[in-house]
Amino acid sequence: MAAPRYDVLGIGNAIVDVIARAEDDFLVAHGMHKGTMALIDEARAQAIYDAMGPAVESSGGSAANTIVGVASFGGRAAFVGKVKDDELGRAFAHDIRAARVTFDTPPASDGPSTARCYIMVTPDGERTMNTFLGAAQDLHPNDIDEATIAAAAIVYLEGYLWDPPHAKEAFVKAAAIAHRAGRRVALTLSDSFCVDRYRAEFLALIRKGTVDIVFANEHELRSLYQTADFDTAVKQLRGDAKLAVVTRSEKGCVVVSRDAVEAVQAMPIDQVVDVTGAGDLFAAGFLVGHSHGKDHRTAARLGALAAAEVIQHIGARPAVTLKALAAENGLPV
Repeated sequence: MAAPRYDVLGIGNAIVDVIARAEDDFLVAHGMHKGTMALIDEARAQAIYDAMGPAVESSGGSAANTIVGVASFGGRAAFVGKVKDDELGRAFAHDIRAARVTFDTPPASDGPSTARCYIMVTPDGERTMNTFLGAAQDLHPNDIDEATIAAAAIVYLEGYLWDPPHAKEAFVKAAAIAHRAGRRVALTLSDSFCVDRYRAEFLALIRKGTVDIVFANEHELRSLYQTADFDTAVKQLRGDAKLAVVTRSEKGCVVVSRDAVEAVQAMPIDQVVDVTGAGDLFAAGFLVGHSHGKDHRTAARLGALAAAEVIQHIGARPAVTLKALAAENGLPV
């Protein structure tokens, strides 16, 4: 098997985040479920934008955030996702390439505009997301280049890809290519409502071995197994998944394998400012550690470090070089 050209290649929705602070009553007034992601149409996107306060725009998208994190750790990273050839699309492409991520997906010349996500951050740091998928939903199996996928040690897929039909096909195609090349496939469950929509399909992906590594938070895990009891859900996950990591906010995480369930503490922080991207950046640290041959505990500590960094400022991408931060904390990558 040829040595991989990339440590991690992510496939996901290419989205520009529009982030604003909001009070809880704003969420109630606009029918938003706190802490979740809702898919919206262009008309609702415009209505939310008109109603929200001063906003900060930054490139986002779950898997894209993870891949930028991988690059910040010094990992070799690539991303596949669809934007339109418009102002936001060009901004997305610029930002991800500036982060030293290979991004070669051709932009769409027509059809809907580049995807955007309106994120309301309440005083407790919780984020509530409203996503207009736009051009991102036009990611097609034709956008999956076999040689590029086969060159990645780990192919990382976001659960949100299961919403657009063609993106779902692209997801399955990429997983098959990766496995034929002897590579590994990782999946993040993305959101508990996403799990509600596709529970049976996600379980099938895990049980059939289409994915080798699963990332979830507590809410997503409970939704997956339809139980309120965390230990019961972990036991079921252990029977289904080859390797999984469940994040638990300030409680840290558990790494679940056929051999063991290992708890790893969260990193200390000064203040939670914005939890947007916490799970994405956790996955970045774990994946880069895993792809570099680190043990599960060390990989999880790298994930915890990246998550702690990103929740202490606005925005879903690191504000410092994670490789340097890891070295400062005795965690060389």
